[in-house]
Amino acid sequence: MATIDLETTKDQARKLLDSRIASVTDLVITRKRVDELREQLAEAEREDKKAYVRATKDGWSEDELKKLGLDQAVVKRRNRRTSDRVASSESVQS
Repeated sequence: MATIDLETTKDQARKLLDSRIASVTDLVITRKRVDELREQLAEAEREDKKAYVRATKDGWSEDELKKLGLDQAVVKRRNRRTSDRVASSESVQS
């Protein structure tokens, strides 16, 4: 029967743990990036909504803006999907 060396076993265990720590570190980094990008998107959507409102106050009708490819519904749709996703994730956590 082979003799088990304590230090060798500890080194092997550390290598295994280091690999697992590296993968979870990568996961945390990518999740933080996703959160940052979601916030940037939300900010861009808020700015877009303000710009749309300014355009309508400056005399552009919704129909005219729509003909120019500037339909407000794009932002409304995206916000609704985001709301649905947040609501479903909150219900999973409960």
